[in-house]
Amino acid sequence: MAEQIVLNRDVEARVIPEGNLLTIPSGTSVTITQQLGGTFTVVSQFGMSRIAGADADALGLDIPDEAQEGPEKEVEAAALEEDAIWEQLKTVYDPEIPVNIVDLGLVYSCDSTEQENGTHTVEVKMTLTAPGCGMGPVIADDARSKIMSLAGVADANVDIVWDPPWNQDMITEEGKMILGLV
Repeated sequence: MAEQIVLNRDVEARVIPEGNLLTIPSGTSVTITQQLGGTFTVVSQFGMSRIAGADADALGLDIPDEAQEGPEKEVEAAALEEDAIWEQLKTVYDPEIPVNIVDLGLVYSCDSTEQENGTHTVEVKMTLTAPGCGMGPVIADDARSKIMSLAGVADANVDIVWDPPWNQDMITEEGKMILGLV
């Protein structure tokens, strides 16, 4: 059984799956159901929510490494390997599913264009498991932030698309193993 944690301060969270902001008050008992990609999925009397890793102290925990804010980077020309972008995307998780967005089959394309100054613009097309998911913009913003942390990336755009519609056949073998589908 998961451990109950009592929040030691008010904390802002995103309601899952709606994506609305909610302030969970200090003293509320929560259960962490998932801690992946630098965020925490919790269940409380207010339902399921996602707490940013930067707010880990409200849970009495240390900020996860992947949620640590580094100094503002100055973008300089740098080589950018496509594999590095895909690896960053593998650190982004749907807050309800313990599989990253790449292995869930949500990322349809990832293209990098080198600019005249040697920096790169990255364009990603992704979808969601359900069209009504209010967390879509949050997940897309997570993906953009992770891509923007790469050396040489000056801009990144993550667009949510619905064609083709997502289905479970798009999940990688690794994702299916995590979910117990094989």
